[in-house]
Amino acid sequence: MQPDAIAAIVEQWKRERPDLDAAPMLVIGRLFRLTGTLDQGLRPPFQAAGLGNGDFDVLAALRRSGEPYALSAGELSRTVLVTTGAISKRVDRLEARGLVSRSVAESDSRGRLITLTAGGVELTDELIAVHLDNQRRLLSGLSEDEQTQLAGLLERLASTLDPDAW
Repeated sequence: MQPDAIAAIVEQWKRERPDLDAAPMLVIGRLFRLTGTLDQGLRPPFQAAGLGNGDFDVLAALRRSGEPYALSAGELSRTVLVTTGAISKRVDRLEARGLVSRSVAESDSRGRLITLTAGGVELTDELIAVHLDNQRRLLSGLSEDEQTQLAGLLERLASTLDPDAW
């Protein structure tokens, strides 16, 4: 296997600053590169469906919440890990397309519930199948055991960085 760009960078640092251990770049640098590559590989089905960045995250959060597929903006914000302002913009776009609706929360007249419409359920169900197939394709260079091992390692790394986020 030929060294990748990150390995070449680490080798350059070894040459230029042999007093430093640049090995962490082998993980962090690759994670950063993979994030961009994966994002480019995952985005096309959502773009083809006319969804903006993060719109599917909202639809998926509502769909997996179970019937009646409704959450408050705050609940969505915590689930999708973005601000309520970002949720509001996404919901505006999705509501304009008829994929979600807003209603007054019964328990608090100031609160609003965002609910997946029948069309939203249908689109989300179609896209999640495409999305999972796409993820499988992107991971196909690893065996099932390697994928399991990587998932465990990433979970462990995540728990050491921000235990509350996972």
